[in-house]
Amino acid sequence: MSGRRARGPLQRVQRRSRELQAQVPGHGPARPGARCGGAPPAANGACPVLQVEALRAESAAPTPGQRKALSQRCMQLKKLVDENTNALHDLKKADEPAPVGNYNQRKEEEEKLLLKLSQQLQKLVLVLNQDNGTTNSAADEEHQKDPQTEDENEEEDESEDDESSEEEDSEEADDDEEDKLLDDPNVKECIAVGNFNAQQEGDLTFTKGEVLLIHDKKADGWWVAENSKGERGLVPRTYLAVRNEDGESQEQSEEHIEVVDETADGTEIKKRTDSHWNAVRRAITENDAVEVLATIGAVPAGFRLSTLFQLLEEGNQFRASYFLQPALTPSQLAFKDLVWNSEKNTIYPRPTRVSLIVTLCSCKMIPLPGVSIQVLSRHVRLCLFDGNRVLSNIHTVRATWQPKNPQTWTFSPRVTGILPSLLDGDCFVRSNSLSSDIGILFELGITYIRNSTGERGELSCGWAFLKLFTSNGMPVPSKMYELLLNGGTPYERGVEVDPSISRRAGSGVFHQFITLKKQPVLVVKLRSLSAQSKDILNLLPETLIGSMCYIHLLIFYRQILGDALLKDRISMQSTDLICNPILATFPQLMDQPDLMDALRSAWADRERTLKRSEKRDREFLKSLFVLVYHDSVFPLLQSTLLPGYKWAEEESETSRWKVIADFLKKSQENDGALQYLLSSENTHKAFDISELAYDFLGEVRKNNPGV
Repeated sequence: MSGRRARGPLQRVQRRSRELQAQVPGHGPARPGARCGGAPPAANGACPVLQVEALRAESAAPTPGQRKALSQRCMQLKKLVDENTNALHDLKKADEPAPVGNYNQRKEEEEKLLLKLSQQLQKLVLVLNQDNGTTNSAADEEHQKDPQTEDENEEEDESEDDESSEEEDSEEADDDEEDKLLDDPNVKECIAVGNFNAQQEGDLTFTKGEVLLIHDKKADGWWVAENSKGERGLVPRTYLAVRNEDGESQEQSEEHIEVVDETADGTEIKKRTDSHWNAVRRAITENDAVEVLATIGAVPAGFRLSTLFQLLEEGNQFRASYFLQPALTPSQLAFKDLVWNSEKNTIYPRPTRVSLIVTLCSCKMIPLPGVSIQVLSRHVRLCLFDGNRVLSNIHTVRATWQPKNPQTWTFSPRVTGILPSLLDGDCFVRSNSLSSDIGILFELGITYIRNSTGERGELSCGWAFLKLFTSNGMPVPSKMYELLLNGGTPYERGVEVDPSISRRAGSGVFHQFITLKKQPVLVVKLRSLSAQSKDILNLLPETLIGSMCYIHLLIFYRQILGDALLKDRISMQSTDLICNPILATFPQLMDQPDLMDALRSAWADRERTLKRSEKRDREFLKSLFVLVYHDSVFPLLQSTLLPGYKWAEEESETSRWKVIADFLKKSQENDGALQYLLSSENTHKAFDISELAYDFLGEVRKNNPGV
C-alpha cells in the first residue's frame, strides 16, 4: 500500500503537458515551475503556454512582414487553447482510480490559466490587426517615453505566472510525497486535519490539530489510532496528514491559502480551501455512505444507494400487500378490479394491457466489492417504470453465486418443492397503465455490512430498463434480452457501473470488442403466455408483480375476497366489518416470503392426498385452502416465538425458519394446529380484532388517503 499510486487522468494530462513543453522548438528545457496548464496537448504537439510567451516577445516590435504571420499564429493558438479547455471540462472526478486531493481546485486553476491565455491571445490579435501607421508610431513613442513602466508591467505579469505555476507544481509533488509518507508503515505519528465525531461504536473522536499515534494501518482506510489520553479507536485515513517537526501538516498550511481571481466582468471568485480529505468529510456529514466507500476503493464509482430499497423503506405504497387490496372505481360505489360472474359463481377474469411472464436468467460480469465490506445478499429488484414514476409494487428476487465465479449471478426459474419463493426467477407482471413509455426497471443490488464498523447498507450495482412497447404501440417480442447495466440511479444518464473498464480499453476494434464483453449485463427472457396462463393471470389484481410459484395461492385469496365482498354481503352499500381471518392477514404474507413458503409447503402436502375428482372441484379446493391456512400460517402470525422479519439477516432467517419448520411438523403430526394452540408451552400475542376482522373500506382509505 505504501508503493506509488498509478497516475489518474488529471495527473497524466498535467505530466504530458510538461513533457511537451520541453519539446517545443527553440525554447529548450522548461524553466523551473513553468507548466502548460494541465490541458491536453495541441494537435501539433506544441505547448500553448510557451507559444503565447513567444508570441508576446515577438509582437513587442514586429516588422511589417511578421505582423500577418503572427496574427494567424495567434488565431490558431487561440483555437487550440479553446479545444484544450473543452477537453479539460470533460475530465470527471469519478474517472480517477484513487482519491485526488484538491481535485476541483486544480481543475479550476487549469481552466483559469487557459482562460487567461485565451484573453491574452485575443488582445494580441487586436493589436496585430491594426494597420494604422500613426497608431504604431504613437505606440513606439509611448514605448520610448516610458519603457520602464512597460517593463515593470511585463515583469509583474511574468512573476504572477511563475508564482502560479510554481504553486501548482509544488502542490502536485507535495501531494504525491505526502500520500507516500502517510502510507509508510514506519510513520506512526499523524496530525488530524479536521474534526471527526465517532459515527459508530469503536470509532475515535478527535479534533483538528490533535496528534494521533497510529497502531495499525488497515487496507480499507480505517486505521487504529490512539490519542494523548490513551483512548483507542478507528479513524479515517483521509482525516490525517504526516506530522512535520514543527507540529503542523502540509495540508493545514495549504488550507489557509486564499485563491482569488477576477474574471473579465470583475466578478470575484470565492476563496477555495479544498484539501485532500474534504470529499470524504463532506460525504460523512451528508451521510452519503456510497461516496465514502467509493473513496476508500470498496466499491466502483458507479454504485449508488439503492433507489428501490429506499422506496420500500418509505412505507407500504410500493409493497405487494398494498396492490393486493381491491381498488374502488372513481365513484367509490363499486370495485374497479373485482367483478362478480353470477353464471359461474366466481369473479370475472380481467385482461390488462400488460400481462406477461419475465424470467431472470443470469447476471454477468458484475463488479466485485472490496474486502472491507461483507456481502449479505445479492438480488434483483424489479418494478414497472415509465422513466419518471414507479407504477407497481417492487418485487425482489435473490440471486445465487459460486465462489469460483463470483461475478456471475444465477436464479432458479420454476421453483418447486421446498425451494424458497425468494429464489424464483419466474415473475408475472400485470398492469393496465396507458403510458407509452412503460417498461420494467431492473435494479441489481447487494446488502452489505462494513467489517470495520458493522454498518449495514443497501447498494445498487447497476440498473437496466426494458421498454414493453415499441414506438408504434406494439408489444415488444417475446424472446431473450441481454441488457447492458447502467451505473448511478435510474434518473441519471451516462454513468458507467465501473468506469475503470473503459479507461483500460484500447482504441482498436478488437480491444473495443473485448471491453464490451467485460461490461456487466443482465439476461432476461419475456415468455409468451398460453391460453391457460392468460386465464390464471387475469384473475389477479390489475397491477401486481410477483412470483409464479405462489400464484395459485393468490388465486384462492382473490376468490375468497370476491365471495366476501360481492356474493355474501347482505347489501352492496354495507360497510360493516367482515369476519374473515384470511382476508385480514393474507396480505402480510406478501411481505414475509418465508411464511408464504410455509403456506406453499402445507398446501402441497395436503394437495398430494386429494383425489382427481376433488382437484377439479373449485368450491371444495377453496374450503380446503381455508383449513390449511388456519392450520399453518395463521397461528404463526400471532406467535411470540417467531422473531420479526428482517431482510438479509442470516441469524434471523435461520431462527424464523426453525420455528416455522417445527410448527409445521407438529401440525402435520397432530392433524391440525389446535393442540399446538392449546399447549402451555406456546405463547401468542394479545388478541387484536384486526386478526379476524377485515375492514375493506378502511384498507382502501389507508392505501389511498384521498378517498
